[in-house]
Amino acid sequence: MAESPALRQRAGKKKATITTPEPEDLTAPYTKVTSGPKYSKKAYGIAVTVLTALAFITRFYRISHPAEVVFDEVHFGKFAAYYIQRTYFFDVHPPFAKLLFGFVGWLIGFDGEFKFENIGDDYVKNNVPYVLMRALPATLGALTVPIVFGIMQEANYGLPACVLAASWVLFDNAHIAETRLILLDACLVFSMAFSIYAYVCFMRHSKTPFTRGWWMWLMLTGLGLSSVFSTKYVGLFTYFTIGVGVLFDLWRLLDVNHGLTLPQFGKHFAARAWGLIIMPFCIYLFWFWVHFTVLSKSGPGDDFMSPEFQATLSDNPLTASSVPVYYGDVITLQHKDTKAFLHSHPGRYPLRYEDGRVSSQGQQVTGYPFDDINNHWRIHPGSPVRVAGDAILNGDLFKLEHVQTNTILLTHDVASPNYPTNQEFTTVPIVDANAGRFNDTVFELRMEKGKPGQPWRTKAGLARIVAKQYGVAMWTQNTKPLPDWGFKQQEINGNKAITQPSNIWYPASVVGPAEAERLATEPKKEVKTVPFLKKWWELQTAMIRHNNALTSEHPYASWPGSWPFLSRGVSFWTKDATREQIYLLGNPVGWIIASSTLAVYAGIALAQALTERRGVKVLSERDGRRIWEVTGFFVLAWAAHWIPFWGMGRQLFLHHYLPGHLCSSLVLGAVVEFIGSRIHEKAARIIGNGHDARKFKEEMARGVGMEEVMVTGLLGVLVWTFWWFAPVTYGTPGLDVEGVLGRKWMSTWDLHFAK
Repeated sequence: MAESPALRQRAGKKKATITTPEPEDLTAPYTKVTSGPKYSKKAYGIAVTVLTALAFITRFYRISHPAEVVFDEVHFGKFAAYYIQRTYFFDVHPPFAKLLFGFVGWLIGFDGEFKFENIGDDYVKNNVPYVLMRALPATLGALTVPIVFGIMQEANYGLPACVLAASWVLFDNAHIAETRLILLDACLVFSMAFSIYAYVCFMRHSKTPFTRGWWMWLMLTGLGLSSVFSTKYVGLFTYFTIGVGVLFDLWRLLDVNHGLTLPQFGKHFAARAWGLIIMPFCIYLFWFWVHFTVLSKSGPGDDFMSPEFQATLSDNPLTASSVPVYYGDVITLQHKDTKAFLHSHPGRYPLRYEDGRVSSQGQQVTGYPFDDINNHWRIHPGSPVRVAGDAILNGDLFKLEHVQTNTILLTHDVASPNYPTNQEFTTVPIVDANAGRFNDTVFELRMEKGKPGQPWRTKAGLARIVAKQYGVAMWTQNTKPLPDWGFKQQEINGNKAITQPSNIWYPASVVGPAEAERLATEPKKEVKTVPFLKKWWELQTAMIRHNNALTSEHPYASWPGSWPFLSRGVSFWTKDATREQIYLLGNPVGWIIASSTLAVYAGIALAQALTERRGVKVLSERDGRRIWEVTGFFVLAWAAHWIPFWGMGRQLFLHHYLPGHLCSSLVLGAVVEFIGSRIHEKAARIIGNGHDARKFKEEMARGVGMEEVMVTGLLGVLVWTFWWFAPVTYGTPGLDVEGVLGRKWMSTWDLHFAK
């Protein structure tokens, strides 16, 4: 028994001493009759060694096949190549796992020349050391299996439960297919599993706080959390899982009966804040620092960043060939997002549109993707205080003359062809523009993050072109082109949502010799430096914005409700000549059983809560709490890695459920042990009735119990199903029509070569 510190009493009363029992170890085995023998440490060691060996075999088996680019290797292999060549790129995911691929590629001598452009591109012909690059995720995928085993063991589940949970990941076809390729999910799932393992180990040291072991596992938990969040932002779900556990633990420590003073509690709080928030965030920032340090050259990601950011990259066009724009210049204007040029031609808007609306019948103004003489516009002052030859500055008023037709750009209160809520853009003769329609032709230059009076420059001068009279910004898009009368070109219109990021344009060039002359007289520009945190924040906001914009349809996208019971897969790769294919599909039996177990757990937890409410003691208090607080923690982890996807508007695929499937495997092992121990105990009571019950129970404890029988049966079905679907997991051998149809257990599986 441990004594808590004395509590001060008011009114001069004597100090009262409260004695409290040591906190219960909820990770201890069930107190009832065990469902099998108490396995030795050696047995656990042998089991985890065998499982780990099988994990490496299943992940590395024929890892060289196919010797072609598969699925999203087009992205992550390409990013590794960019790291090696130090050229800047943009991606919606944090850099940690991509840096690992780049580092491995650099170690093995990959020069980065091969850019993984298309699915099916040949690795062997291009001398790409792809097998060693695939070995990284395969190794992480294999090591995830013993970590799952370790989570169950540290939570004090029996050997059968440990083997069952680890095997559910070991023999899962989706985990294997995903971790044999140059993809991020192997690192994500490994880091997520390691975070949970480290946290369980940390909680095992809760009785000895601030010892070396306690600090070590706290820091390793933070390291795991940092790794999962630095791989993909869905790592926040793992943060939430462990964060809830930490809050419950702190709430327990705050209880006065636990015996901690407020300063002592503050020490616990500060330690967790440092180990699980501050330190992981610093590591997260470190990977971005490495990212910026390595990617020092201009590359395909430049356009996603501001001119100030781009100026920090060597060989960037903004640094090398940006010149100021003056009134009287003939320029081309280019849309930042679609790269279309502002364009006009003699063609006119039709009298009536398809929906019956009447147009202005004015000259068409469109977006055109190619360099053309009809993209040339002369810029004139829109205010009497500015004259030809003056530099154009942020905030200036100006007019644009279409050089080929000698007309002036204008917007007016007429609905645009495709967007009736937006204003039509057209041009009018110069005489009209200078007479009654002058105000309709005046536009204001609003440079993105520009300072007052800042000069407008080619390539670097990102800006909104805003109609002064109507307060609309010039805008275009490439998803809804004009009909045949508009030559299928992009529509240009006035967008009332001025601050929308897609309203950005910039002067692509000054037409004629003026640009070359200015460039020759411009002082040589040096690569600029921008504070790290400013660069990080700009990239961070751009990543979040573009990630949320991934809403386009994909033939293999799926919704979260289809994942637990595996009603939708993803085609990774096909080869018609040999009828081979890689189709991302989990082990059907494994996924259905694991998902069904979650419902079984819900029934057990509800029954335990109801019986306890009615005063019926079915389980001991500790066993009941173990159902809620240990197995319940695994259920929380599953829910945290599944439910948030329901609120996402972006594209989602089956591989997003892999962390959730791993958590459901932990629940499966826990529930099977619970059920097996209950059946075993019931059998001991019934059969032992009338005999020496104590001796009988001891004999049963040494023998094979119901749990072992259940685990053996489940593993048999699991392994057979894994073997049956192995051809579409490994992409070999090719299957005939009968073989494909024999594996199409659901009509929603889009397996190839079924005819």
